[in-house]
Amino acid sequence: MGRKLLYAVVGLVFAINLCGCVLLVAGAAGGAGTALWLSGKLSDEVSAPYERTIEAAKKALKSLEMQIDKETKSDEVAQIRSNYTDGREVWIDIRPLTEITSKLEIRVGAKGDKEASAKILEEIKKHF
Repeated sequence: MGRKLLYAVVGLVFAINLCGCVLLVAGAAGGAGTALWLSGKLSDEVSAPYERTIEAAKKALKSLEMQIDKETKSDEVAQIRSNYTDGREVWIDIRPLTEITSKLEIRVGAKGDKEASAKILEEIKKHF
């Protein structure tokens, strides 16, 4: 019985350790530019300074033939509002993270539309 208990404990330790490694690898991959869908928003960290990200977002909207309705900007966040091609409201929030990285959050419509938000994000990335 002692041996079975020892094997069970050792097996459990290995399983926990293995899960920790898998989570660590998944977390590292998740931080490497993978966009996340949270609460109706598409969120992504980009390797571009704050001002450059704002300009890329404006160029992307112009490229998608979406007019900017409102733009607000502070040192902590910039918000650009527009309307999607079908009339739904679009919010793009940009926050500086470091001198060379920024965080983008995009929502299309009141509840969010993942595909439309991804299309806008893809277009923004083309303008860096």
